[in-house]
Amino acid sequence: MSFVQSFAPLATADARLLILGSMPGKRSLAEQQYYAHPHNAFWPIMAALFGVDLSAPYAERCTALTAAGVAVWDVLAACTRESSLDSDIVESSIVPNDFTAFLAAHPGIQTIYFNGAKAESSFNTHVLPTLGEAHAAIRRHRRLPSTSPAHAGLRFEAKRDAWQRAIAP
Repeated sequence: MSFVQSFAPLATADARLLILGSMPGKRSLAEQQYYAHPHNAFWPIMAALFGVDLSAPYAERCTALTAAGVAVWDVLAACTRESSLDSDIVESSIVPNDFTAFLAAHPGIQTIYFNGAKAESSFNTHVLPTLGEAHAAIRRHRRLPSTSPAHAGLRFEAKRDAWQRAIAP
């Protein structure tokens, strides 16, 4: 088992919506980039929704996304996990990120989208009970299909369409 830690959020002070994953996979951790696995549908979906240029370097894709008012982070700051699979996360090892401070610094965020079921369940279990007033501005939570290649039950088009229906600007 490995103890793994997430990275800082991608966010500007004027973010309007927050996309939360659970914990970056091994490839993302190795490259220090959100959604770095080449078969993860996250960046192609962001291209469809916000016009992010897939051929641009990672830093430019991040800038384009945050310029569109999108923040990206993970529910977990750290955990113990054997592989990249959410199902391998040891529940007793979970350390959540500090959402009270994050939401205070990003008061324009009114919607949280969860990239898959584990992000939503971890948020509801480990974060939501601690938020109190910091959560007051959030008007909506919504789970979307995981963009992970491990979530192979849906084709890319179905994932993209679900995200588009939920988030389309």
